[in-house]
Amino acid sequence: MHKKFVHLVYKMANTNTMVYLLALLQISLSIVLIQSAPESSLVTQLPGLNETFQSKHYAGYVTVDQNRGRNLYYYFVTSESHPSKDPVVLWLEGGPGCSSLDSFVYAHGPFTFEKAEIRGNLPKLHLNPYSWSKVSNIIYLDSPAGTGFSYSKNESDYRTGDLKTGNDLYTFLLEWFKLYPEFLSNSLFIGGDTYAGVNVAILANQIVLGFKAGAKPKLNFKGYLIGNGATDETLDANGIVPFAHGMGLISDEIYEDVKSQCNGNYHGTNFTANCTTMIAKVKSSIADLNQHNILERCRHIPQEANLTSDKPMNNGNIPTWGQLSYSNVPCIDDEVATVWLNMDDVRKAIHAVDKNEVSKWEYCTTNVQYNFDAGSSLINYHKNLTSQGYRALIYRYAQVYEKNLTFLTVKGSGYAVAQHKPKESLYFYQRFLDGLPLTESNADKKDESNR
Repeated sequence: MHKKFVHLVYKMANTNTMVYLLALLQISLSIVLIQSAPESSLVTQLPGLNETFQSKHYAGYVTVDQNRGRNLYYYFVTSESHPSKDPVVLWLEGGPGCSSLDSFVYAHGPFTFEKAEIRGNLPKLHLNPYSWSKVSNIIYLDSPAGTGFSYSKNESDYRTGDLKTGNDLYTFLLEWFKLYPEFLSNSLFIGGDTYAGVNVAILANQIVLGFKAGAKPKLNFKGYLIGNGATDETLDANGIVPFAHGMGLISDEIYEDVKSQCNGNYHGTNFTANCTTMIAKVKSSIADLNQHNILERCRHIPQEANLTSDKPMNNGNIPTWGQLSYSNVPCIDDEVATVWLNMDDVRKAIHAVDKNEVSKWEYCTTNVQYNFDAGSSLINYHKNLTSQGYRALIYRYAQVYEKNLTFLTVKGSGYAVAQHKPKESLYFYQRFLDGLPLTESNADKKDESNR
């Protein structure tokens, strides 16, 4: 009887020990999962900022090609609201070859930057009340390699194009989520502006193809948003003349004449002499305007630059801004970003590589030779994606089409909507991510007033 009792107590003790050990293991795994973001990538301070971070920031590199040493730089801002639940947004910049850190500094990043009184000195950083990190986790990515702080050990990688860039972006996402697996269940959106409209559409398509191929990890992709994005070579080019007329930049007389002489087609080279003359008149009328925002003055216009010249979007090489012999991107004042991001202590704080790898940060690179090899139109990409249930927001006129496609215009804004209209951009951004109509109904307003 005594032996049986001792055996029973021993057995219960072993069982309790096992339960205890299993509980410890589960807790340990939970802690690992919660703390799986690489601590070595944590950004703990930023020169010029005397306020407290509102959320965690991480920065560093993801290698997208081990053999060639091709590395893409990212800066990751976790949500200031509910990082474990809020969407993850990958933000790409246009160009091609322009750094997304420009949007971090000037558009929807967590800080606003106050220019120093003495040129070249450290700017002051203040908290941005309209940062997109208020409602989302956002990754600012420099792409392709050779852009911003991204680089390759093999300089031949700086000759690239749409398809290679799309593959690298997809590899980046798969590898990034391995570093940050705690965000894998969050909704994923891709965003970008201008030429990034091409890269966003191609990457979204790559993700969907990856689902069909059983790629791991499986991304929780929901949709994408594009601001003033490149979409279709002919449609984009033919939109310039009607836009100029609609905004009162050319007279009714010039508009009617150019429309008549060119039969509504303003793109290409096979024009009659009269059509060519009228197109030249249109270009002359808008030549001195800020092409990024006609409501603002144009800064540092290079004397040699023809601001109305077309950047070709057909098969073949696309010149980057640097290759067009501009010392700066026309009409863009990037002085604060250029000064701040090239300071040694800033580069160290945000985990950028040494200057022997990337000698300096430029808004738009002179290093990349870019080939447009995805075709002259991305319309079929958008049709295929939205017809499969993925949501798309294009910043143009406010109208919702069938199959998840919404167009939106923000009045009084330039092409960088978040920079010119930060409050309005945060509003439509949040509603899009939440799957809500971009215009409030009376019921929405009533609910809001009762909160």
